[in-house]
Amino acid sequence: MDDMSLLLTMGALLLVIGAFAGVLAGLLGVGGGIILVPAFYYVFSALGYESAQLMQLCLGTSLATIIVTSVRSVMSHNRKGAVEWPILKAWAIGIACGAIVGVLVVSSLRSAALQSIFGILAIIVGLYMSFGQSHWRLGDAMPSGVKRAVLSPVLGFLSVLMGIGGGSFGVPTMTLFNVPIHRAVATAAGFGVLIAVPSVAGLLFVEMDVAPPFTVGAVNFAAFFVIIAMTLITAPWGAALAHKLDPKPLKRIFGIFLILVALNMIRKAVGW
Repeated sequence: MDDMSLLLTMGALLLVIGAFAGVLAGLLGVGGGIILVPAFYYVFSALGYESAQLMQLCLGTSLATIIVTSVRSVMSHNRKGAVEWPILKAWAIGIACGAIVGVLVVSSLRSAALQSIFGILAIIVGLYMSFGQSHWRLGDAMPSGVKRAVLSPVLGFLSVLMGIGGGSFGVPTMTLFNVPIHRAVATAAGFGVLIAVPSVAGLLFVEMDVAPPFTVGAVNFAAFFVIIAMTLITAPWGAALAHKLDPKPLKRIFGIFLILVALNMIRKAVGW
């Protein structure tokens, strides 16, 4: 396949991925990273870019898109007064520190190890999406003191290992501590900024042995721009569908689908 054919094929696949990710994000309220990372992995593998650093590229590119989508989301939610700024400010330093540690770990691991980690964490997220209950509680208020000092960096660290923003871990954490779901979603968008900005800054300096065109460090800017353009277009479509459909059974179905994708990534990582 010549360079032009390769670029056209990659562009077409990324357009489809971006549209799908945008609709699902708007419909189910899930972060795009949980969709984008495995999608990037399969696309770049199919195009011949499989290497020991492939997952670093997928994670870095996903996190780069999260900077834009999270900032846009925070601004939108803030206009409605839904962002819990005291929570965001109190958790900011811990989340950012956890994200920085996550970058150091991601930079030092090979693709197979990162696939396995992503797969295990995605199974946990998928199980929660499929079977989690809105009435589950771990406390009546968000943790402070030592508990916050432990939980906040863990949240940032795990999110970088999956290439995701604040939604997949931040929203469940807040709802389990009695934050209303709409305020949890709004505040978790701010978590996404805190996770993505320091992690992308670090991943831009990772040296890649094999990478698609327009790649800087572990971020592919061709994928970044295509995905951002498509998600900005299609996320409102998903949000409109959410008002017409009951998203709860769809979220369960997606949770099961995510588990299957995660299991397949683990299978590939261990060479089965």
